[in-house]
Amino acid sequence: MANLNLEIVTPQAKVYSGDVKSVTLPGALSPFQVLINHAPIVSSLVKGKLKVELLDGSIKTFETTNGFVELVDNKVSVVVESALAL
Repeated sequence: MANLNLEIVTPQAKVYSGDVKSVTLPGALSPFQVLINHAPIVSSLVKGKLKVELLDGSIKTFETTNGFVELVDNKVSVVVESALAL
C-alpha cells in the first residue's frame, strides 16, 4: 500500500517526518485535504491547524503559522514559520 511522505519544517527544526494516510492543511483560500496520488500542487498556508492521519488511523494535530506546501509524487513538504504539536 502506498502512502504519503510528510515533512514539516520550520526555520528552527524539522518538526515531523514520516509516512501518513492524509494531511489536512490550512490553505490561504480554504482548508484542503491531500490524499495519496493527489495532483502536484504548491499552495500558501495561513495560521491554523494542520491535521495528519497517521497509518494507524490516529490523528496528530499541529498549530501552524504562515507558510507553503508543495506536493509532488506523494511527497508533501510543508514549510512554516512555526509548528506546535497539540
